[in-house]
Amino acid sequence: MKKTFYSNGKLLITGEYLVLDGAKAFALPTKFGQNLIIEESEGHIIHWKSFDSDGSIWFEDYIQFSSIIRKERFDDAKNITNTLIEILHEAFTMNPDLITKSKGYTIRTELTFPKSWGLGTSSTVINNIAQWLEIDAFELLKRSFGGSGYDIACAQNNSPILYQLVNEKPVVEKVNFKPDFQTKIYFVYLNKKQNSKAAIESYYGKHGNIENAITKINSITKAVIEANTLKEFGVALQNHEIELSTILELPTAKEALFPDFDGVIKSLGAWGGDFVMSISKENPTEYFKEKGFEIVISYNEMIL
Repeated sequence: MKKTFYSNGKLLITGEYLVLDGAKAFALPTKFGQNLIIEESEGHIIHWKSFDSDGSIWFEDYIQFSSIIRKERFDDAKNITNTLIEILHEAFTMNPDLITKSKGYTIRTELTFPKSWGLGTSSTVINNIAQWLEIDAFELLKRSFGGSGYDIACAQNNSPILYQLVNEKPVVEKVNFKPDFQTKIYFVYLNKKQNSKAAIESYYGKHGNIENAITKINSITKAVIEANTLKEFGVALQNHEIELSTILELPTAKEALFPDFDGVIKSLGAWGGDFVMSISKENPTEYFKEKGFEIVISYNEMIL
């Protein structure tokens, strides 16, 4: 019997990095996501196959049940397999039925966005596995991949959210965010995927005392959500960029890449890769394409 599960991708609009320390983060689930399709098989083995959005296979392996139970680790050439085993091992400890009530599985994942976009390849897999095994996706993330969990919240919700860790527990609040100016918002792919784990490690190396910064970011996040005009929205996001630039000791995306852009550029998620958000009165697509950034997606095309 075939079982299919689906999870949404994500974009973090405010609170990047600081969400790890309890700041309120504003995040948007995307129209893009990932399917997980499971069929029973034999041999006490999982045949895992992952498909990119163009139908190509980007990962395939056979994983023994015994490797999952022992949390076996292979050399770095099988890094994706190692990560998958780690996730499946933790899932097994949370629900042993994964292995004790099966003879094997054929599993395929199907992205509806190009893997390089960084909209949540890992988080959507973790949430899909959690749905399948009826376990807590936030706990599975914590035990395996790590991170704040905002991406899991996006995977599970079909509307904008406010996300916060309170006493290390996720608190998710749905937000009514349908501004009149959403036609002025575009998302631009920076032609490279950022390594979230490495970015988080860099943040912890620099963040020092950030209590004051959290208070500022929470205030900015409130201003972003409650903005009534494009100008108010842009000013709030600009203030956010300045605050994070100071903490991370990095130039903003606008300073580094688009200093002549007539509008606001907001970094999203891990600075330095994946997407930025642009806010401008005119359609900026041609501007970005002339700069070599071909993938420009409107708010309505991207966001649920």
